Amino acid sequence: MTMSDDHRVTRAANLIRTVLDFPKPGIRFRDITPLLGDVDAFGDVIDVMAEHAPANASVVCGVESRGFIFGTPLALRLGLGFVPIRKPGKLPGAVVEQSYDLEYGSTMLAIHTDALHPDDNVLLVDDLLATGGTLQASKRLVEQLGATVAQIQVVLELVGQPGRDSLIADGVQDLFAMIGIED
Repeated sequence: MTMSDDHRVTRAANLIRTVLDFPKPGIRFRDITPLLGDVDAFGDVIDVMAEHAPANASVVCGVESRGFIFGTPLALRLGLGFVPIRKPGKLPGAVVEQSYDLEYGSTMLAIHTDALHPDDNVLLVDDLLATGGTLQASKRLVEQLGATVAQIQVVLELVGQPGRDSLIADGVQDLFAMIGIED
């Protein structure tokens, strides 16, 4: 069965709406809140992600903030711990930080210095892949702590954006996108 033949994927895709000109003119924002409001579809998303998770994953890292929404239930489903990758100033204690560019600005991400270990194989989770900047910065944070990104998972990939190619050029070997939408 291909992903496009999976009724769970189709149902989830049909619940994602496009909001024009948000958060600024020219941006087509992909709103996942209708998907989150449908308990069966949300559960299906977590099931599909779990089915595609690498067997060697030892921890799930989720990117603030919507990566938390999918990463935490996925970690529970897989029986793994969860590590948040957060915006600056949100984590107490010692952190490492990584700056990156967005489609509409620039920002930074941080992770606790003791959150991962060199033998960790990380399943890195976010909601959306567009340009790849957020996930590249997150991957670099994981690697700064000596861990390895076993796989990157996203619920939605904007096909036609450079994200997938950027991540592959950055050494990502396993990238799972549940839903692809032409941008």
